[in-house]
Amino acid sequence: MAFASSFRRVLTGSSTILQSQFSPARFNSTVTSPKLFVSGLSRLTTDEKLKDAFSPFGQLLEAKVITDRVSGRSKGFGFVTYTTLEEAEKAREGMNAKFLDGWVIFVDPAKPREPRPPPQQEPESSETGFRTNKTIGWCG
Repeated sequence: MAFASSFRRVLTGSSTILQSQFSPARFNSTVTSPKLFVSGLSRLTTDEKLKDAFSPFGQLLEAKVITDRVSGRSKGFGFVTYTTLEEAEKAREGMNAKFLDGWVIFVDPAKPREPRPPPQQEPESSETGFRTNKTIGWCG
């Protein structure tokens, strides 16, 4: 019974734990860069549609929907870059949790890309053609 009341509280939004935990992530972050991260995009959203939606808030330098290398389809997120921080803040406030192409989008300040570790080298085979696999043992 306690689980049902907790579940009901989460669904109705009366849980203070849930509100205090997630609300700062979406609404209280300040823009420190003129580049914005836009998530929740439809697969049908193009660079042009993204540019048209965000252009009323200021001068855009770039509006880019990120696509899959192999299929060429949208990955569901993109980036918008403005000339000033003020324009970026206006766009974040004006477009966050709004509909674009039938989907609710979320606009947050873009974070710098984390460096990737260098690719690992394949272990070389021995003279017999076998190599060591650390998780299984020997494999051929």
